[in-house]
Amino acid sequence: MKVGEILSLARLRKKVERLKRRGRSVAFTNGCFDLLHAGHVAYLAAVRRRADVLVVGVNSDRSVRGLKGPGRPLTPAGERCRVLAGLRAVDFVTVFDAPTPLSLIRALRPDLLAKGGDWKPSQIVGADLVRSYGGKVIAVPYLAGHSTTGLIRRIKRLRKI
Repeated sequence: MKVGEILSLARLRKKVERLKRRGRSVAFTNGCFDLLHAGHVAYLAAVRRRADVLVVGVNSDRSVRGLKGPGRPLTPAGERCRVLAGLRAVDFVTVFDAPTPLSLIRALRPDLLAKGGDWKPSQIVGADLVRSYGGKVIAVPYLAGHSTTGLIRRIKRLRKI
């Protein structure tokens, strides 16, 4: 069974450069991936089908707290990375500490930049950069009824029962 690699940006950049020299296309996406669910799995598989290699940038714990609030993340970054690396669709995982993945996108120069369906391609961080060198930017529709926020709401309701 294939397992994705969890790498520092420096090591990931070298791997991606090597793969691109061999003619492989590279897709990049990012997110918190706090509680992995079927929507995430479907989304990542859809992105991976559009490229030879899928790189996932994972928000650090500090970054998630800044985006989602003091109660998050529920799962530490290292565990989120291990879960993502275990998915068939994911080739490489790296953690970033900034509010956005722009520095990763600049360093990796993916052929495809993807986000979930709640993002318009024009609003995706790094979209202009990726388009400037001929890359593509896509928003992949969500699997209806699946979100981390929805899962957390259901868990909280169940605790009250």
